[in-house]
Amino acid sequence: MDAACLDPNRRSGDGAVTVHVLTSGEAGAAVPGLTDVLLDCVEGGASVSFMAPLDRATAEGFWRSVAAGVERGERILLVAEDGDGVLGTVQLVVAQPPNQPHRADLSKMLVHRRARCRGVGAALMQAAEDAGRAAGKTLLVLDTASPEAERLYTRAGWVKVGVIPNFALWPQGGLCDTTFFYKALG
Repeated sequence: MDAACLDPNRRSGDGAVTVHVLTSGEAGAAVPGLTDVLLDCVEGGASVSFMAPLDRATAEGFWRSVAAGVERGERILLVAEDGDGVLGTVQLVVAQPPNQPHRADLSKMLVHRRARCRGVGAALMQAAEDAGRAAGKTLLVLDTASPEAERLYTRAGWVKVGVIPNFALWPQGGLCDTTFFYKALG
């Protein structure tokens, strides 16, 4: 069993989970819940571009900038929710250079520790792939520093390209390796 499944902050939760794409207006309204997920992930040690301690204002500012990117059509923002609120999120960065209109970057795949081991990550991945297809994308790429996420991506049919040592920092400091994946969308 994954260590994340044994996390004492995780609640079992029996509520139905829904995953959907947020409109620009919905993205702005979801900032508080998205902020809670980001804060939890960084506190839990996830290497997702932020250092600990991450303050709420910085996290909210990040999500406001994501919402602005949704409004400009640069990003597709998906959330997983249950009756208690936002459980997880993932983004597709669809605004790419002119020579890469077929591609999107999958970014900030985050699942709150209380929701792990409930299929939330798999549901977000499937929805992101569907959203990529709907946006006319035929190739998705991502990077991760999480062995748990690597297992999820491999099970979902993503292809591991390679590892770059010492690519980023863990939130508490110290270098971490990053693994790159891609998936061709049929």
